[in-house]
Amino acid sequence: MTKVDFYILPSADPSARLDFACKLTEKAWRMGHRIYLHCSDAAQREDLDARLWAFKGESFVPHGPAESESEGAIVLGLGDDCAEHQDLLVNLDLKVPAFAQRFARVAEVVVEDPVIRQAARESFRFYREQGYPLQDHRLQRL
Repeated sequence: MTKVDFYILPSADPSARLDFACKLTEKAWRMGHRIYLHCSDAAQREDLDARLWAFKGESFVPHGPAESESEGAIVLGLGDDCAEHQDLLVNLDLKVPAFAQRFARVAEVVVEDPVIRQAARESFRFYREQGYPLQDHRLQRL
């Protein structure tokens, strides 16, 4: 069954979600995981793409858009299709994607922004009602 982790960041800045997603993605990739980053829209995906290129000067995190690199180790996607990915889903949308149950792990990244917190509460309720094992990680600093 899919395990769901909520990472609760001590920041009200929505961009902190993307910065944390970069760090989490790099760590998971270095551990041999395949990661699907589910974005809410094209603007968020472009922002995340730029951050993945620049967040850590000494390392390279190979990634690409789902449309052209669907089989890549790190894919940035939109919409309802996650191709064949089923290892780690980093959900940056405000709702749980229909394909979440296909993944071994799901990471939900939460900041103190009221809209994002409310969406996270709804996602938590959804996952709990479906019987997914849940874990929250309250981070002290970024």
